[in-house]
Amino acid sequence: MHPKTNWNTVILLSLTQALFQTSTILVSTLSAVVGLALASDKSLATLPIAVISVATAAMLIPASLFIRKFGQRTGFLVGTTMGMLAGFIAWYGVIEHSFFIFVFGNLFIGFYQGFAQYYRFAAADSVPEASKGRAISFVLTGGVIAAIAGPNLARFTQDIGSTPFVYSYLSITALSIVAFIVMFMLKLQRPSGESAVAHEQARPLVEIIGQKTIATALISSIVGSSVMVIVMTATPLAMQAHGHTHDDSAMVIQWHVLGMFVPSFFTGSLIDRFGARNVILCGIFILGVHVSFALTGTDFLHFVSGLIFLGIGWNFMFIGGTALLSKTYRPAEKEKTQAFHDFIVFGMISLSSFSAGGILNYSGWMAVNLAVIPLLLIALITILISKRNYRLGLIVRRNTLNN
Repeated sequence: MHPKTNWNTVILLSLTQALFQTSTILVSTLSAVVGLALASDKSLATLPIAVISVATAAMLIPASLFIRKFGQRTGFLVGTTMGMLAGFIAWYGVIEHSFFIFVFGNLFIGFYQGFAQYYRFAAADSVPEASKGRAISFVLTGGVIAAIAGPNLARFTQDIGSTPFVYSYLSITALSIVAFIVMFMLKLQRPSGESAVAHEQARPLVEIIGQKTIATALISSIVGSSVMVIVMTATPLAMQAHGHTHDDSAMVIQWHVLGMFVPSFFTGSLIDRFGARNVILCGIFILGVHVSFALTGTDFLHFVSGLIFLGIGWNFMFIGGTALLSKTYRPAEKEKTQAFHDFIVFGMISLSSFSAGGILNYSGWMAVNLAVIPLLLIALITILISKRNYRLGLIVRRNTLNN
């Protein structure tokens, strides 16, 4: 395929990422608040967000198998259909004041996300090896558009009509319809069974995941995502508890998401220049900066500053982990390796989402942020060991070549 066509594909994937991410950011901004209003047990307020992660984890492997059999484009079209259903069901749940139906609608957001997680891998498949980090990073820049559109869409639609938040969720269906249309413009890989890579010898999954680099990639993605989800899920409720308005929360989430995705314009270049491990290490320290802000105050400036650093730290750790992962598998192994990585990551995110509401409800905002410190220490130790092993490997290879 001509390089120009490859990058056109990456651009369109970035657009579909923006449409998908706008929906998920709207949900992150509002679902805990809506859950608090609908749930009889207020400790279940974050359940709608938690089930998104559960549904994502549950869909990742089926989505991978579907994409392998029917192709990326067909799989992504199915995903956007899930998004249409998600918005409609959640809308109906709000109309009927039914917490159960509302949670069920959020479940379909997770199914949608299960397919959308493969956008970044589809971009990596569309470019040469040396450009994979930049392609992954560029797709995630779609989140910059979503960072502006998502919270503002939540802000402008939440009070339309006699029932608050009704049109906020209906807008998810509209966004998914647009994403469905964009998918028809994509030229993506055909099913692996029709490709020569299907005949390439694929290693067993146990052998693939036994690589030390995959362990490092997994821990980076797990810790970065879990820390981000625990804190972000609790933030709207914590801000409400400390006297901030819904508009304040929406603005903080907007700046947080900008922190998540604006760095994507240069994270790929940083990885190319300094290596994924150094970028991950930087991300760990940046998340530590967030914790320092969160533990020293609860005014608006502390929330917005901390959440910006939370987003940047996640970006470095998640893109760094994905870049490491993309170098560990052969073409014939990509679907099962990607599915395994994201299944484990979203399984841990699910646990994090469930824990956020309980910790906040029983122990408060400070406890939420103290809870993430052990995770950061695990990631720090892992990446330092990985950097040492990588340097030793380079020395051994250099000595072998000299001899």
